[in-house]
Amino acid sequence: MSRILVRPTDKENIAITKAAMSDVDAIPLTDQEWESAKLTFNRGRPKALIVKERIPIRLSHDVVESFRATGQGWQTRMDGALKDWLKNHSASI
Repeated sequence: MSRILVRPTDKENIAITKAAMSDVDAIPLTDQEWESAKLTFNRGRPKALIVKERIPIRLSHDVVESFRATGQGWQTRMDGALKDWLKNHSASI
């Protein structure tokens, strides 16, 4: 189903503008104000204070499948398991 854009006639446009200008809560921006307008939102999630590092790693299939089976967030849980391991073990070889 396609939509057709119907633009107002010049007479309708004048009436719409006049009505908008008479509403103190909805005064349209001037051309200069539109030119200076800037977007004030950012897309995506906010930047984390501590950014995780992306690395290629090869793990046993059964280890990966066990974590994946726990559902969404499995990579975060795997990260937590490694952090927990480091609390009790030396990271050096």
